Amino acid sequence: MTSLFSPLCATNILLYNDIVLSQQCLSSAKLRLIVFSGLRNEDLKEMLESNKESHKLEAMKRVVGLIAKGKNASELFPAVVKNVASKNIELKKLVYVYLVRYAEEQQDLALLSISTFQRALKDPNQFIRASALRVLSSIRVPIIVPIMMLAIKEAAADLSPYVRKTSAHAIQKLYSLDADQKEQLIEVIEKLLKDKSTLVAGSVVMAFEEVCPDRIDLIHKNYRKLCNLLVDVEEWGQVVIISMLTRYARTQFTSPWKEDAVFDENNEKAFYDSDSEEKKGQTESKPYIMDPDHRLLLRNTKPLLQSRNTAVVMSVAQLYWHLAPKHEVSIVTKSLVRLLRSHREVQYIVLQNIATMSIQRKGMFEPFMKSFYVRSTDATHIKTLKLEILTNLANEANISTILREFQTYVKSQDKAFAAATIQAIGRCATNISEVTDTCLNGLVLLLSNRDETVVAESVVVIKKLLQTQPTQHSEIIKHMAKLFDNITVPMARASILWLMGEYCERVPKIAPDVLRKMAKTFTTEEDIVKLQTVNLAAKLYLTNSKQTKLLTQYILNLGKYDQNYDIRDRTRFIRQLIVPNEKSGALNKYARRILLAPKPAPVLESAFKDRDRFQLGTLSHSLNIKATGYQELSDWPAVAPDQSVRNVEVKEWAPLVGKAKQPKSDDKFYSDEEEEKDEEESESSGSDDSSSSSSSSSSSSSEGLFYDFMLPCELHDTDSTSLLSLYLFINLLLCLSVTTPSFSPVKTYELLHHMSGKGLAAKYHFPRQPCLYQPNMVAVQVILTNCSDHSLEEIHIGDRSPASLNIHCFNTIERLEPEASVTVSMGIDFSDSTQAANFQLCTKTDQFSVSIQPAVGELLMPSSMTEEEFCKDQGKLLGMNETSATITMATANTSSLAINKQLLSVANVGVVSSSQNNIHRFAGRTVSSGALVLVSLELRESSTALLTINTEKSIMASMLLRDLKQALAMA
Repeated sequence: MTSLFSPLCATNILLYNDIVLSQQCLSSAKLRLIVFSGLRNEDLKEMLESNKESHKLEAMKRVVGLIAKGKNASELFPAVVKNVASKNIELKKLVYVYLVRYAEEQQDLALLSISTFQRALKDPNQFIRASALRVLSSIRVPIIVPIMMLAIKEAAADLSPYVRKTSAHAIQKLYSLDADQKEQLIEVIEKLLKDKSTLVAGSVVMAFEEVCPDRIDLIHKNYRKLCNLLVDVEEWGQVVIISMLTRYARTQFTSPWKEDAVFDENNEKAFYDSDSEEKKGQTESKPYIMDPDHRLLLRNTKPLLQSRNTAVVMSVAQLYWHLAPKHEVSIVTKSLVRLLRSHREVQYIVLQNIATMSIQRKGMFEPFMKSFYVRSTDATHIKTLKLEILTNLANEANISTILREFQTYVKSQDKAFAAATIQAIGRCATNISEVTDTCLNGLVLLLSNRDETVVAESVVVIKKLLQTQPTQHSEIIKHMAKLFDNITVPMARASILWLMGEYCERVPKIAPDVLRKMAKTFTTEEDIVKLQTVNLAAKLYLTNSKQTKLLTQYILNLGKYDQNYDIRDRTRFIRQLIVPNEKSGALNKYARRILLAPKPAPVLESAFKDRDRFQLGTLSHSLNIKATGYQELSDWPAVAPDQSVRNVEVKEWAPLVGKAKQPKSDDKFYSDEEEEKDEEESESSGSDDSSSSSSSSSSSSSEGLFYDFMLPCELHDTDSTSLLSLYLFINLLLCLSVTTPSFSPVKTYELLHHMSGKGLAAKYHFPRQPCLYQPNMVAVQVILTNCSDHSLEEIHIGDRSPASLNIHCFNTIERLEPEASVTVSMGIDFSDSTQAANFQLCTKTDQFSVSIQPAVGELLMPSSMTEEEFCKDQGKLLGMNETSATITMATANTSSLAINKQLLSVANVGVVSSSQNNIHRFAGRTVSSGALVLVSLELRESSTALLTINTEKSIMASMLLRDLKQALAMA
């Protein structure tokens, strides 16, 4: 670090923060991301323009760190873009991360590197190809639309599912830039919808929703496949697919909600016994037979109710609400209630949806009523929603319990919540006649409360309740009149005045006295109170003119000159209506009928009553208005469309079985045989390319690990594959990176000889990097070569032995030309065993039995730890968990470099730094179970060494000890 800062001014004190995102198996040194808050842009530019790759790499790490912290690094664009053609793979990845962020802002400079991005689209590294496409699609210039379109089409046919996923993201960007490309983009979407990779499914459906959501015909052939792979798709892809399938189902299946429908449950049993009992008397009706595809969707989404992602659970809940038979909807209840343990933001959305659901189907949530009791720590908006749900769930059986809860809530220090509680009491009194008097008496007692807000809200609610039974509650009106002088809230005073006027004939002695008091304070009252005073005066003039005539004229004169024009207009209208004169004509005859007309009682109902017009879980439902981009659910069709449109040649799609064959296609992944050869050669030499950097000797696995490490920096980019990035990063943390790279060559094994394979040859090796498909799988790369003089078609994986063997197969290779080679990736779950994975490698006409048997060292992933942690964990794994042996080594080969080289060639473990020169330590974890494996080598006199292995996997330890003894003894 000293030499790095030597060009800088010695007096400039650099204040810095070390942000260590991860330690990777990169080159020959630790990878640390250090963000220097005091480093100036001029210094970074100088480092980026340096002749030393190490300086450029260090500068880019800091620049990406600045972006991750939200700092503006756009001034560095010219200096960064100069390094876009760097041969250093690590530097190139960082440059692409930067360009994705700023390409749209610096379009002119980004255009200068178009040719570089196009070349990168052919790079053997899948992440470089994907990053180049992301940068290219981030340049928002119409002139490069044809280039973007060509790049998207090529990426859509890429062998890597990650690149195909990126192409789906680019489709949306291109469509927003040039909508005229819609037809060509639909063709790409149609092709990607056929993709069997779970990595691609969510992204292409999102592109479908953005570009052509009305093209339901594109979904027909892929409907069953999407339903079957749904459980294996990443979480945010599940949300998108479920939303799309909900809309699809509403157009293709008939309604299961028919009142006279009887469900034919020969194949599907009722969820509750009571449902079957209710159907005994309905056997005469024509049974409703659910479409098998409709049932397939419900059955395959049900397990997702257990998802840890709240958005997925909410998506499944809305799907069942809009698609499932009414007796099956209740299965989502427990999952929704479980979400109430999440953050308040999640609670808010979930409670909104439950509030809507509880209006129509109270029985769903009534058993979980206690889950909606308000806590003192809840925010006001959460309290209000819980109150809404409790009110919706209220019935004759539980009203006493709910009212006791409400009595506590009224005493809350949260005034808004206390006011909402009083409104809820009013709703309960209106909806349940048995408790109307009880609620009304309780509200009258609240009129003596010291809190003005509580009193005011009580008056307003009492006013509404009295309208339902005014003849029985004249005493309450009198009581409110006596409290009138002590009430200061305008709405409450106005409500009391309205009651006095409306029922003035029932309180003939009190109403005129209230008017007298109002005449004194008329000029100081709020506008809403003045308007009700004018109304009271008019009604008393008509019913008790003898006592109130002069008071009415006085108030009308005051109102005539009021500053508010609404009060002036109301006063003039009232004067012409009630005081007879020549101008009023016949209107005066109808004054009593106009002012004292019987008025319907107000209906107290839920604010969520009409929200079911919007699809649950949508922004429109949350806001209660139609948001931009909202797509309404269509009504159920009266007659179901032809279901044969969903029939495909492959009856059932299994995500882990490659036996199913795709229809023959003439499209190739590459334009000619020469490009196929180049691709194979470049992919097989990916590790060599990465070693061309200044810190060479890194294996190809380090290249992948580095990108995994850098991906989280892009999480804030809305167009990036955020979930994949997070998955890779978490997987990397679980595997724990190493501090010293493995510099041993990758061993290649023969899988199928070209003589046995009738021209098809196959070799495989273990790239020693995390498996992209499942973290408990071992990554395997297979090189397929056509050694015959004719093309080989439909190369795929067939049956496996045992049948339970978990393999992630590569996509079917449609055609492999003579002398051509292609590298494909697989994932195999060996379950921490060296037992061979047996399966069939098939072509269109032949099947060949092959097997992959891993060395025990390939079942490990490196683990990073300190010497102290190593010793602590080693102390826990003693006795039967420890295996050791003494070996003899050549004196010339006892150096640290030689020992590391030999040991890492056998086992994929990480080097642990040691303070003792004679002790070498290594750590790793098993891929499948994550069991810790600790290896220590203690050098002694006479070139002898004690080799010790500590692990819970005793069988694995003995095999690993055997291999290590053989390798170290040969050193």
